[in-house]
Amino acid sequence: MKRLLLIFSFVLASCTFTFSQQQYTVDGESYSLQTEVDGTIELLWNVIDDEYRYFIKKGNDIAELKNTRTDSGYSEEYKDVLRLFTRDSQGDVDKTKLTLASLRNYFRSYNKRVDASYDDSTENIDLKLRLGPFVGVSNAIFTQNTENATLFTAGADLELVDEVKLRRHSVVLRFKQTFENSDFTYNASQFSLNYRFKFIKSETVDVFVNGKFVAYTYSERDFEVTTTVDGMTTTFIQSASGGDLNVPGTFGIGADIQLGSGQLFITYNDIVGVGVDSNGEFPIDFSVGYKFGL
Repeated sequence: MKRLLLIFSFVLASCTFTFSQQQYTVDGESYSLQTEVDGTIELLWNVIDDEYRYFIKKGNDIAELKNTRTDSGYSEEYKDVLRLFTRDSQGDVDKTKLTLASLRNYFRSYNKRVDASYDDSTENIDLKLRLGPFVGVSNAIFTQNTENATLFTAGADLELVDEVKLRRHSVVLRFKQTFENSDFTYNASQFSLNYRFKFIKSETVDVFVNGKFVAYTYSERDFEVTTTVDGMTTTFIQSASGGDLNVPGTFGIGADIQLGSGQLFITYNDIVGVGVDSNGEFPIDFSVGYKFGL
C-alpha cells in the first residue's frame, strides 16, 4: 500500500509542472489558450463552448483560424489567414486542414524555413491530469467465482498524459470497487497502476491497449465450510478478508471518445492475464465513464 501511495503522490506532484494557459485578446474577446507550437508563428488553441478553436500569433498580431459552414459548403477562411501570416515563405496551404495535427505540421514547417536555428524537438512537455468516474460490471475471473456471477463495479481513473511528446501514451491510477450480490458475496477495493498505448489516435476517437502491472486489492468474501464431527456434518458460512499487493500483468482494450469538453471512455478490462490464475470463465469486465481535465 505504501508503494501505491508513493506513486499516487508522484503523479499528483507531476501535475504541478503542467504548463498553464495564457489569456489572449482577439477581436475584443478574451480567451484562455494553450500553445501547441512555439516559434516565429505560434499555434494556440483550446476547446471553447464544446468547440475546438484555433489561433495564429506572429509578433503582436493574432487572428482566429475559422472554417465557417455555409449553404454551399465551407468557406475555409483559415487558409487566407495562413497565407497572410506566412506570405514571406508560404507552404502548401491548400493541403492544410483545420485540425490540430495538420496545423501543427504547417506551423512547424514554416518556422523551420524562416528560422535556421528552429528546433521543434526541444518543445516542452505538456502534462495534463484527467479524472474519470466510471461504472461497470465484472464476473471477477481471477477469483473463486464458481457461479460465474456478474457483479456491479464503480470507481475512477486518474490519467496522466503528455500532449506534446508522448501523445500516444498515458499512465493511469485506477480505483475500482467491486460489490457483492446474492450470487457471490465478494467485495473488493483495488488500486492499480496501468499503462495505455493509443494505437489509434485522432481528435475525436482514441483506441488503446491497457496493461495493468501493479495492483493492491483488499477483498472480503463469504464461503461455506463443511465439517464432520462424530458422524455429524455441519455447514456454516465463514468470512475471510485481507489485502494483497501483486503484479498481475493483465491486458485489455478501450476507447476515448471526444464529447463536449471531456471524453466518454469505454474499457474492456482484464481480458488476458500473465502470471495470474483465472477460474476458466470467459472474461466479462466492462467499464463506462466520463473523464475531464483537472
